[in-house]
Amino acid sequence: MSATQTSADTKDSTRRPDPSSDGPRDPRVAQPAPPPAKSRGSRPVVRYVVLTVLALLFISPLIFMVVTSFKTPSEAASSSPSWIPNPPTVQAYRSILSSEGTPVLRWFANSMIAASANALLVVLTAAMAAYPLARMNFRGKRIVFAVIVATLFIPPVILIIPNYLIVGDLKWLDTIVAVIVPTAASAFGVFFLRQFFLSLPQELEEAAMLDGANLFQIFTRVVIPLSRPALVTLLVLAFLTNWNDFLWPVYVLFSPESQTLPAGLSTLQSANNVRYDLLMAGAVIASAPVLLLYLGAQRFIIEGVSRSGLKG
Repeated sequence: MSATQTSADTKDSTRRPDPSSDGPRDPRVAQPAPPPAKSRGSRPVVRYVVLTVLALLFISPLIFMVVTSFKTPSEAASSSPSWIPNPPTVQAYRSILSSEGTPVLRWFANSMIAASANALLVVLTAAMAAYPLARMNFRGKRIVFAVIVATLFIPPVILIIPNYLIVGDLKWLDTIVAVIVPTAASAFGVFFLRQFFLSLPQELEEAAMLDGANLFQIFTRVVIPLSRPALVTLLVLAFLTNWNDFLWPVYVLFSPESQTLPAGLSTLQSANNVRYDLLMAGAVIASAPVLLLYLGAQRFIIEGVSRSGLKG
């Protein structure tokens, strides 16, 4: 082989592109076949099937509760429960709403008034306490916040006797005020709103201050409108807590007319141990406002919890 042919082969090899290189590839050179694409069509189907099964498991007790409320007394107490009433009837609702010994509508109104007023007070006091802890600088701020958070570790049942004595001295026993005011200050509400206030951009408050706004105007006109998701979330949580409260109303409410719905339904259960249709009808009445409230505020709850940094 001559030297001229050897040099020509060397130049030709240097000009030929490497198929494994990242540079432009010669279309005349055979390219390797691409790897087979992974099938992703089955993943969403499996996910939706799993979520559907979990949803059915969670809502099946609610469905059975509603179905049982439309059964006859004998069918509701049957040892072989069925998912379809045969025949469907509203006898349980008529009995529970027309009975003089169980004023369910009055209990419902008492619970609605107490839960709504308590939720508004919780949001008001928590917002006014959380904003200084989030934005203002004063001596002992960390200590105050630490003490507030430390009260979350105290079991609420320990406070029943002191609260009962205070309510008795104020002449609030057997009144609706007794289930509104004692829990109007919420340590969790202060912590929750403080975390949300810290996530707000401070530049907006500084701009309002440059425009001549004072702290109260900044709080009411800038911070509060921006904090609507957190405020709605805390409002719903406070409403549900007061609505479902059973132990405290039993201690401070005595007459049947002043009972709230959970405490009143307990007397209904003791008086009708085998009337499951009545019990389920009362449970439906108690659950309906809670479900409607959550469905209406679901968007605000998700946004408020995500921006406050809390994990459930």
